[in-house]
Amino acid sequence: MSTEWKTHNESGSKRVVATKDLPGERWLEILTAADCRVEIGTSTEILSVEEIKEKIGDQCDGVIGQLTEKWGEELFASLKNAGGKAYANYAVGYNNVDVGVATKYGIPVGNTPGVLTDTTAEMAVSLTFSAARRVIEADAYMRAEKYTGWLPSLYLGELMARKTVGVVGAGRIGTAYAKMMVEGFKMDLAYFDPYPNEYLENYVKAYGEFLQSQGEEPVKVTRYETVEEVLQVSDVVSLHPLLDDTTFHLMNTERLGVMKDNAILINASRGPVIDEVALVEHCKSHPDFKAGLDVFEDEPLMKPGLKDLPNVVIVPHIASATQWTRQGMAILAASNVAGILSGFGAWADQNDVLPFLGDNPPKAAPSIVNANEVGVAAFSG
Repeated sequence: MSTEWKTHNESGSKRVVATKDLPGERWLEILTAADCRVEIGTSTEILSVEEIKEKIGDQCDGVIGQLTEKWGEELFASLKNAGGKAYANYAVGYNNVDVGVATKYGIPVGNTPGVLTDTTAEMAVSLTFSAARRVIEADAYMRAEKYTGWLPSLYLGELMARKTVGVVGAGRIGTAYAKMMVEGFKMDLAYFDPYPNEYLENYVKAYGEFLQSQGEEPVKVTRYETVEEVLQVSDVVSLHPLLDDTTFHLMNTERLGVMKDNAILINASRGPVIDEVALVEHCKSHPDFKAGLDVFEDEPLMKPGLKDLPNVVIVPHIASATQWTRQGMAILAASNVAGILSGFGAWADQNDVLPFLGDNPPKAAPSIVNANEVGVAAFSG
């Protein structure tokens, strides 16, 4: 195996494999307190299924894996045969994990919700304004020393204030993004979600009433029945859906075609929700259209032509990349594995995992997505 590994707490009686090194020290302290020997992959490359199976070996109690790894039949069978009792995905999403297969083998699957919400929403806002104000193009222009003086038409962009922001998928992150855009820039909100978000609607209405009380035009919120309706009316659309069969290539040639010619499309959710080939063609034929992407369909690769488009902002999957968030994710992932290996129950409220980041964390696994199916009892306090 080409991957190098380092070991923490060699005397631990339980063997845990972490396929990548994680930020901070707290996660290692949690596993050490649970009497775990932790073997940590130091490679920056994505490990293959065969490499992970080899590392699991004949005896392994738990694994902390990455969203770039495909956890299905082979890996969960290997983990089960090695005596594995827990798997934690270092991500809030787990579309890379076949939870049904894990459940078949009786292996609890953990994820890391609750610490990515504001961080990811902030990146979506950053992408919005980087695209709208052509920041990347202007930066390259300056670095190339092409600037010879102020001009009336140099790098004209789009004003967002008092426009319409569209959100597809009004979960935690979509809601946080919507609030930032509505309250920060007094934008009307158009959203699509299979379920009404009463909290978000009430929030926007209350803010609209406040604006009206100050003699300003109120903001409005509208939940539409179709994605197409949101696309048609919005000046910027941010995608925040789960990735499944219904959202794969959600944004295709047809849906891109109903957006405004000068609209902005933001994706900080999952790459395959956009047909990247269709996006490249659309951006080529619509130079005033802009996009901001944190994730990609064939990550880490990009479809041909994407990197050459001046009207697309691209960053390498860093929406959750703040010290607080990435360390928090590590703490939650480690707490999931340590909790299960210690015989703890599953934390009952996965929408409130912040207590695990405090000085006196609950004796529970913070977020087990298949707790009921594998018989992990709920933590009662």
